[in-house]
Amino acid sequence: MPERSPRGTYLRIADAIEAKISGDSTMTSLPSEARLMETHGVGRTTVRRALESLAAKGLIRSHPGAGWVVVGAEHKPPVLDQLIALARTLDVGADFPSEKELTERTGAARGTVRRALAQLEGAGVLEVRHGKGRRVRALPTDHS
Repeated sequence: MPERSPRGTYLRIADAIEAKISGDSTMTSLPSEARLMETHGVGRTTVRRALESLAAKGLIRSHPGAGWVVVGAEHKPPVLDQLIALARTLDVGADFPSEKELTERTGAARGTVRRALAQLEGAGVLEVRHGKGRRVRALPTDHS
């Protein structure tokens, strides 16, 4: 937002996000802070002020590992549970999606996806092939 706003840039961004939330009932989470910075052409502090003003209104809340989520929207299960469900749909020996694809699919941060993948690798569900990605080694049990 190149022009100076008498109302406050962060309030204009908050209004835009609020309009988007109210206009899309399927919206469960917000774009990353980096994407909001890019979209609105402002710094992280301005974006955070906008998000905090929406959180103060009770419209969104911060969810560790997933970013900002819309309050009252249907929440996704934890990332590990999502990856276990995905592994159950694949055959043994099948390629597992990349970290990038999993972050897009789950809406979680890459570090969160990596921790969940590490748990599945430790449980013997996935095997890592250096330079080639991951492959399903065994179907998850109820404990994985």
